[in-house]
Amino acid sequence: MSSERLRPRLHRIPLGRYQAYLWADDDGATLVDAGPAGSGPAIEAALRGLGLAPTDLRRLVLTHFHDDHAGAAAEVAAWGGVEVVAHAREAPVLRGERPGPPPNFTDFERGLHAQVAAGLPPAPPVRVDREVSDGDVLDFGDGAQVLAVPGHTDGSIAVHLPRHRILFTGDVAAEYGGEVIFGVFHLDRARTAAAFRRLAALDSDVACFGHGEPVLTGAGDRLRATAATLAEG
Repeated sequence: MSSERLRPRLHRIPLGRYQAYLWADDDGATLVDAGPAGSGPAIEAALRGLGLAPTDLRRLVLTHFHDDHAGAAAEVAAWGGVEVVAHAREAPVLRGERPGPPPNFTDFERGLHAQVAAGLPPAPPVRVDREVSDGDVLDFGDGAQVLAVPGHTDGSIAVHLPRHRILFTGDVAAEYGGEVIFGVFHLDRARTAAAFRRLAALDSDVACFGHGEPVLTGAGDRLRATAATLAEG
């Protein structure tokens, strides 16, 4: 299976231990994140499985610079005609102009990261065609709202489709063992918790996480229940 249909226009693309999401409008498709380096062929296969060609991909939205989200961005960008979108604070890192700051690991996270990131190749530099900030609207999904959610990285973003009540959270939130959880490997846990609460306040039915199974109904309630357990920063 090259993709999983979540909603009529929304698909998840499994990429080994990682994943990306595809939104298909009548005039072209949008990819949210690109998975690790080497994922280009799998993404192309997913497109073709939906009757689309790489030339039908209009844009790639990167929620943040980490290697498991932006690793294949350069491969996708090379297809031509793909607008690469990222927050202005992530753009220099994605372009390779400066290194991105590492997370501030808890003791538990340090060992976990060494395990889950073993063998993850570094993301090659990629151009960024459009630098966005909080409140910008992207031309897909009947108006996709960009939300700056710093904390996981300085320039992390989420994307909300209000008309469809769909939320792409990046790594602010995740799913594990059937539960919606606060993500891991953050630069600033307090800022990420504030970002999580912001996402929980949205009217969302579907939540698409960078890691774990998406929530396909009642996502806002699930996010709010988890947000209520987070300490105020």
